[in-house]
Amino acid sequence: MNANSRALRATTDRLRRERVPFVHARVVLAERPTSAKPGDEAIVLADGTIEGFVGGQCALATLRAQGLAVLNSRESTLLRIAPSPEPDQPGKTVVHNPCQSGGTLEIFMEPVLPAPLVRVQGTTPIGVALAQVGDSLGYDVQTWDAADAGDLSTTEAVVVASHGNGEETVLEAAVRSGVPYVGLVASRKRGAAVLQALDLSYAEKARIRTPAGLDIGARTAEEVALSILAEIIANRGKQPREAAAPSVGTAVDPVCHMDVVTVSSSLHAEVEGTTWWFCCQGCLDRFVANPSAFASS
Repeated sequence: MNANSRALRATTDRLRRERVPFVHARVVLAERPTSAKPGDEAIVLADGTIEGFVGGQCALATLRAQGLAVLNSRESTLLRIAPSPEPDQPGKTVVHNPCQSGGTLEIFMEPVLPAPLVRVQGTTPIGVALAQVGDSLGYDVQTWDAADAGDLSTTEAVVVASHGNGEETVLEAAVRSGVPYVGLVASRKRGAAVLQALDLSYAEKARIRTPAGLDIGARTAEEVALSILAEIIANRGKQPREAAAPSVGTAVDPVCHMDVVTVSSSLHAEVEGTTWWFCCQGCLDRFVANPSAFASS
């Protein structure tokens, strides 16, 4: 592993720990003349930032646009960047890049998304079992209470399993933050009493599942945990969280006519009160040198 690969690996490890979504891109085909080689890799972040190397500036402009699309769709794709127009190809995203030096690139792009986050209040047997069962299902289960700092915008579920310790504050915070699933481990009678005491509207209270979990006849703590996670899974399609990357606009490079995403990491210039977007420094320089030659194209 070379120095660039080691640096990129360190970055991706950090992003995973910090639960930051990104796209991993790896060159799988490079036809001469191209500056990239098979095995070259890069990552694309949700703001369009690219780290690593999979080709020159024009290829990176295409990678940025397709990377943001992959983050939004959450589906892998095989990107083919060709210097001449090509027909669609099954299983590939084909992009004509007129700035290419004459070679063709194929880049496998895979979204790397944080595991669904479940926050649990309480270290009761059911709370402990939620962490154990959730881990085997690929969930990131963390202990949490309302006193903890942190944004709940990426949290899929909050489960209160503390048997009366600080329940109201946690439930109210979770509901007001728009967490898709909020569950309270309690009997029907006690659960109803807790809901009655909450400083929430009737509609907000109705979002809290109590007793938490699907009715599968669960008896042990592990079985109750399984029933709660099954209810969380069933709920995910009904109230999905926002996509990993926001929708972004596009503009046409006035020099080469490539589509460019209008994010701050894309090359752009302000000319006579208008912002122009470019795929590479060469196009930007040509435009700035003589805007009238391209502004109407």
